[in-house]
Amino acid sequence: MTDKRTFNDLGLDSWLEDALRTLSIKEPTEIQRACIPEILAGRDVVGSATTGSGKTAAFALPILQKLAEDPYGIFALVVTPTRELAFQIAEQFRVLGAGINLKQSVVVGGLDMMNQALELSRRPHVIVATPGRLVDHINSSSNAISLKRLKFLVLDEADRLLDDTFAEDLEAILDQLPKKRQTLLFSATMTDEIKGLKFKEGVKPFVYECNTRFDTVEKLDQRYMFISSTVRDAYLAHLIRTTFEGKTMIIFTGKCRTCERLRITLRELGLKSTALHAQMSQADRLGSLAKFKSGIVPILLATDVGSRGLDIPTVQVVLNYELPADATDYIHRVGRTARAGRGGLSLSFVTQHDINVLLNIEKKMDKKMLEMNVVENDVLGILNEVALAQRVANMVCEAGKMLSSGVRLWLTPFALPLAAPG
Repeated sequence: MTDKRTFNDLGLDSWLEDALRTLSIKEPTEIQRACIPEILAGRDVVGSATTGSGKTAAFALPILQKLAEDPYGIFALVVTPTRELAFQIAEQFRVLGAGINLKQSVVVGGLDMMNQALELSRRPHVIVATPGRLVDHINSSSNAISLKRLKFLVLDEADRLLDDTFAEDLEAILDQLPKKRQTLLFSATMTDEIKGLKFKEGVKPFVYECNTRFDTVEKLDQRYMFISSTVRDAYLAHLIRTTFEGKTMIIFTGKCRTCERLRITLRELGLKSTALHAQMSQADRLGSLAKFKSGIVPILLATDVGSRGLDIPTVQVVLNYELPADATDYIHRVGRTARAGRGGLSLSFVTQHDINVLLNIEKKMDKKMLEMNVVENDVLGILNEVALAQRVANMVCEAGKMLSSGVRLWLTPFALPLAAPG
């Protein structure tokens, strides 16, 4: 039986309902119905649901309501593993908290630390941060940031934050927090590490899990295409020009270099795209996301920095140019489409080296992907055009690599063509 409770039934104030209406959100999702009343009641909460199910609002709404009752800064700290997700969470807080003149600060690497320190000195109500940069501020001086009156700690994408990568930074952050606080953990995938966490002594957190670790949304059509690794670019170009023409899509690669090489290859083929990877400056990363979100560019090429937190409901296709080795990473990648009740398609290129990886992903999801085929002769017809674009891309990438390592180059139009002839 469907739960028909409204946001008001969950205990939210009318001003928050008004804010939700401005976003055309009329009914709570399953995770919001389950977690909002528990957070308002003062409980620690662990919540897990498929991507696109409204997890951010599930913790942002009750935090904002509690803040409105007793406003002071710093009231809540949200820790998240990626910069892009931090900005996205902050945007949701900004929109939902407009009615109470919310002050917030985004604290991530790649941006000016002095400006961030100035923002923190003004004691914003909500801080959204990546672990490393927040620890930089904590270590910069003894009074750089005071979290002693903090009411809420949120770990978003908690499964990723609990990796060994962040262990030292998380420990340093937790040392600064009061013991009397609410702790909220949210993730698209529930892991044994999350389930095994201990919160307040003798008090069990409320745990909500509406999916298994490897669930994907029902409306996601998952396909694979078995091809040779040597012709991946040709198949990609053919699909963009035919099957996926006019569609918004995210193409995932395994490495920054591959991501950048593909961007140049597609440019040489006359296909608009933009990139998102860890070798880019934060300003460039935000610029790329803005172009993609606004529809200026229909294709986003990304490494796994884009697999978490990109909430762009209009993404119609996710294409795995290279399959991730971990099934969890696959789940997060394909979760960038089929969001908020919409349908979507994911397609994974599977080469002769990826068969066991595909079988492992299917086994953990307990779901078989369907094979997609194209007319091979159509792809063969563009091999020469693609090969020329690849050569240009390889030269540009190699030149960039040499310049970044301090090797001086004399570049001429003859040595480095910027566009394919003809």
